[in-house]
Amino acid sequence: MARHVLAEVDSTNSEAQRLAPHLTQPAWILARRQTAARGRRGRAWISPEGNFFATLVMRPAGDPVAAAQRSFVAALALAEALGQAVGPGATLSLKWPNDVLLNGGKVAGILLESAGQGGAVSHLAVGIGVNLVAAPPPDEVEAGSTRPVSVMGETGVRLAPEALLDLIAPAFARWDAQLATWGFAPIRTAWLARAARLGQPLTARTMAETIEGTFETIDDSGALVLRTPGGRRTIPAADVYF
Repeated sequence: MARHVLAEVDSTNSEAQRLAPHLTQPAWILARRQTAARGRRGRAWISPEGNFFATLVMRPAGDPVAAAQRSFVAALALAEALGQAVGPGATLSLKWPNDVLLNGGKVAGILLESAGQGGAVSHLAVGIGVNLVAAPPPDEVEAGSTRPVSVMGETGVRLAPEALLDLIAPAFARWDAQLATWGFAPIRTAWLARAARLGQPLTARTMAETIEGTFETIDDSGALVLRTPGGRRTIPAADVYF
């Protein structure tokens, strides 16, 4: 698997889009600085130097639903890698749909972007941002969002971005091989075992409505399932608030 380590780039996901037409094998892109990083729904991603900014660009097999399930693969790989780096004293959990929590605070986010047509995905970019040395101040994140934390702030461990990539890349390959061999079922089971707030109340905000309910599970596609006063709701895409 190829690796590209860049001193500076606008965003690793944008670089993945530029690299994709020339792709002969999956490739990781790691940047030491980003000048135009982005998160979900076009939000800015604050990128101080020393944090981790990387994207895996690949040509995935399967349909768009299967491609989107790589967000769960990435979350499991990232939690595994961070667990190896910081040891058993820290608590890592996974927040649907795409965040990793450390001691209850948001330490990482995952952003998937894809291209294709006719129900096929020509390439997939799996972007990962991790607060290794610094987290955004609380007043710089959306009101009601999970508090941001950093690995160093929570554990005292100073981890270089290249060292974290050395842990994430093989972990992602192992989890992705499970997805390819066995389908989503074992990924779903492993993700639910680490899920934050499972069985507890939460709020899901879609582009059209706000839904409050109890986090029951994720379904066979990865959609959020809430138990609400009006019945069971399956939500394929939303922002979640505790």
